[in-house]
Amino acid sequence: MADAALKAGRHDSDVRLVAISKGHPASAIEEAYRAGQRVFGESRAQELAGKVSALPADLEWHFVGPLQRNKVRQVRPAVRLLHSLDRIELAEAWMKGPGAAPPALLQVRLGGESTKHGFDPDAVPEALERCARLGVMVVGLMSIPPPARPGGDVSRWFSQLRSMRDVHGGSYPSLTELSMGMSDDFESAIAHGATIIRVGSAIFGPRTY
Repeated sequence: MADAALKAGRHDSDVRLVAISKGHPASAIEEAYRAGQRVFGESRAQELAGKVSALPADLEWHFVGPLQRNKVRQVRPAVRLLHSLDRIELAEAWMKGPGAAPPALLQVRLGGESTKHGFDPDAVPEALERCARLGVMVVGLMSIPPPARPGGDVSRWFSQLRSMRDVHGGSYPSLTELSMGMSDDFESAIAHGATIIRVGSAIFGPRTY
């Protein structure tokens, strides 16, 4: 991370690491915790709840996967950031409950893949407007780009997400974060402006289901 930031003319403190711990046991998270990592990402409400209760209280939890509305009540009090706000119905559910709702990132489906969740790029302006009316604090954009073809790269998708953030940031000053880049491509994401990277297998190894 530090090397990639340096090459891009950025400071390593400009980028936060979310260790994607979904599918890994609490013991693996404890090992990463002892090494100094504090921010972890989960994608299943029940798994998140079990880990929150079993692990140190100073961990910061992010929710990174598809979230059903009936699971919001379980996730909302436990997380610092929702990465996967992918539809208006979820935004409505996210605002229901006691206290202030944690901030969220708008998930953008850059490649138009039917297998992925999120707003299509041309739907982002309306989504931001409707979230603002609902009172959702949208602090940035998130995307999982289409996989690169052999010999190709995903940098154009990262550039597109950054441009989208920059264009809409004039109307929505809170829109500062870019959650993009995973184990195989986080260096490219950092070079293209990522403020958050989501890394799982490079830290924890392959998942065992």
